[in-house]
Amino acid sequence: MAAQQQTLNVKWLNQLNEQNVILASSSPRRKDILNNLGVRYSVVPSTFEENLDKSLFPHPSDYVKENARQKALEVYHRLKNTTGQAPYLVIGADTVVALGSQILEKPRSVQGAIDMLTSLSGSTHMVYTGVTLVAPSIDGSDEPRVFVDVEGTEVKMQILSKELIEAYVATGEPMDKAGAYGYQTTGGLLVKGINGCSWNVIGLPASKLFFMLEEFTSRK
Repeated sequence: MAAQQQTLNVKWLNQLNEQNVILASSSPRRKDILNNLGVRYSVVPSTFEENLDKSLFPHPSDYVKENARQKALEVYHRLKNTTGQAPYLVIGADTVVALGSQILEKPRSVQGAIDMLTSLSGSTHMVYTGVTLVAPSIDGSDEPRVFVDVEGTEVKMQILSKELIEAYVATGEPMDKAGAYGYQTTGGLLVKGINGCSWNVIGLPASKLFFMLEEFTSRK
């Protein structure tokens, strides 16, 4: 029998869990991380089309922050318009892999996944996750409050043979992962080491989000 998940008994987290908290993502990895933090939430996936022009952003971290912001805002405004009441808090996130200035999102084809992993083989890259909190204004105005931050983690990949890359892609795992690999599952075998937050590589920087939530709750 699995051990029961233990959560921190802290005042601000207990107060937050009495409210309507929304996760603007259906990612099972992000849901698992929020569960580990002890946050109670409902899932409303964002319908924001991730079609921002990457060339407009000076750095991959700026791009990923804007994606996270737009995802959370889309859900916030949709719920407010359809229910007539704004949610207490919407959490949005977006993760990309960056090889230098090149942004690698989810591969669009099997060959695209092979090409991504080939480019990452033996190299060091960055994983960035933008995190956004959106909540109603305190003064009653229509414009919500928006808190945005980003986490970066350095990842060193093993030297990957063509056979290994093709075998990994054949599992289907890379197709819904930024950079075409999943650190938390089989793809973790491809990683030689990391420098920074491991949760960030999975898709949500747990510690950063926890303290963002603490600061947000303290401002209420």
